[in-house]
Amino acid sequence: MKLDTVARLGLVLLGCGKMGSAMLQGWLAGGLPASSVWVLEPHPSDWLKATGVRLNEALPDTPAIVLIAVKPQMMAAALPGLAAMGDGKTLFLSIAAGTTIAYYESVLGAATPIIRAMPNTPAAVGRGISAITGNAYASAADLDLAEALLSAVGQVVRLDGEHQMDAVTAVSGSGPAYVFHLIEALAAAGEAEGLSGPLAMQLARATVTGAGELAHLAPESAAQLRINVTSPAGTTAAALAVLMDEGTGFPPLLKRAVKAAADRGRELGK
Repeated sequence: MKLDTVARLGLVLLGCGKMGSAMLQGWLAGGLPASSVWVLEPHPSDWLKATGVRLNEALPDTPAIVLIAVKPQMMAAALPGLAAMGDGKTLFLSIAAGTTIAYYESVLGAATPIIRAMPNTPAAVGRGISAITGNAYASAADLDLAEALLSAVGQVVRLDGEHQMDAVTAVSGSGPAYVFHLIEALAAAGEAEGLSGPLAMQLARATVTGAGELAHLAPESAAQLRINVTSPAGTTAAALAVLMDEGTGFPPLLKRAVKAAADRGRELGK
């Protein structure tokens, strides 16, 4: 990562829960000095206390970047304290779901460079994916910096605009929960066919994580990988006839689920 500017001017992390901790761990492993990081966190973990970062200390006047990682419901109380930094010199990068760029501009000032990002929880194991989009004052260099920081915990994609963020939230932001529920449901189905609970869960977890890694590494498309597993008139084909049913299978079910998540994101953003 290109962290020279951040190391020189400092990074402020507002909130350090699971996602903030995952990113901080990646930055420190990537060479960012702990002394260049200021963290504001009312309930610091033992791990955070041991990192050597500047924890709940007086902040620098113009850090290179402020990363906002508090929960949306805490935003109104936490953000105004940083308004003095909203003079255009400090980049604000938010990973808070549902909080719009317009809201940040209303608190920090319209000329503040702001980038909104949506990471996901696999960031905790370095396998996340984040989508970013910025306002009119976020420069190409600002986007590069945000991408460098977020790359510490996984892939980064750039959006055409903020209008795509609710869809991203619904697919990749909330998506890990869908996969975890798939594991639960697959294990329960195995139990219904006579497997013990622990064995069914072990099989389900290993199958989903292994298939995910294969999808990550294989050059074939997801559709081709599915075809590779499916023998004509075999057991997999029998199951896929149920799962791919146009009326009751995965496609219409996931479309409804993703739409519900996206709609809720739009509601939170109002």
